[in-house]
Amino acid sequence: MTQAESHGADTWPTLVVEDWQDTRDTVHLWTQIVGKVKLAATPRVNHWWNVPLYVDARGLTTSLMSWQTTDFDVSFDFIEHVLNIRVTDGRSRSMPLEPRSVADFHAEFRRHLDDLGITVPISPTPVELAHAIPFAEDTTHASYDAAAMTDFWKSLVSAHRVMSAFRADFNGKNSPVHFFWGAFDLAVTRFSGRGAPPHPGGVPNCPDWVMTEAYSDEVSSAGYWPGGAEEGVFYSYAYPQPEGFDTADVGVDGAYFDTALGEFVLPYRTVRTASEPDELLRSFLDKTAALAQDLAEWPNSGTD
Repeated sequence: MTQAESHGADTWPTLVVEDWQDTRDTVHLWTQIVGKVKLAATPRVNHWWNVPLYVDARGLTTSLMSWQTTDFDVSFDFIEHVLNIRVTDGRSRSMPLEPRSVADFHAEFRRHLDDLGITVPISPTPVELAHAIPFAEDTTHASYDAAAMTDFWKSLVSAHRVMSAFRADFNGKNSPVHFFWGAFDLAVTRFSGRGAPPHPGGVPNCPDWVMTEAYSDEVSSAGYWPGGAEEGVFYSYAYPQPEGFDTADVGVDGAYFDTALGEFVLPYRTVRTASEPDELLRSFLDKTAALAQDLAEWPNSGTD
């Protein structure tokens, strides 16, 4: 039995980006609305670790947040296709995940929060997008393919499983495996323990100081993004990028350095169709991280 079969036949589902791109782009904006609430309702943590969402057994969750005297969480359920808002005093609200505009989602979500006394203010405009329409005005993005979102969540679960094992083998400072709603990707980052030169910024609709904080230290980072290839990509990069990183052969079938993205990529389809998908992805994560750490001469590799 292969690893994929041991976790279920559909553990690495087919995800042709062209087939669900409108849904991806709409849900990306929905997660930004929820994510901005988390940004406002959690204490700031280095590298913005307080703002991501987390993969859970049904979708994506904020985890517990606090606003004034109210403790609550918000979760996307991609099995029953509902957004749930839960308060620790037992109150809750829910709203359907269905074809609806970003403006409509934003309005109903804000009403539910207001009903619960969670009047947290958020920035009204998306980040990290070249064409950022204010949430309350966005009637352009209004797609929701439920089956595609269930499949994407399943792919996140599989990626999370492999990335969590990869994370566990590093003894130094590293991030959780978390979902950044700015770029709509699942990521995990290792730190050398040394500082880094100021990040040049230049990310659309994102202040440069945000990126300076995110990349204040030397890192090797990897993740999964539903873009960049027919079915999305796994990626790995180093900041600052050591000399020779972009020309090295990492020895992983199907992996290559994408000069436009400035990182190594391994197409999701290559992983999905491999006889041992988990093993192939883990090899990509291990070898690209080892390359970054060796070329930059990290003080301590952090691995056993």
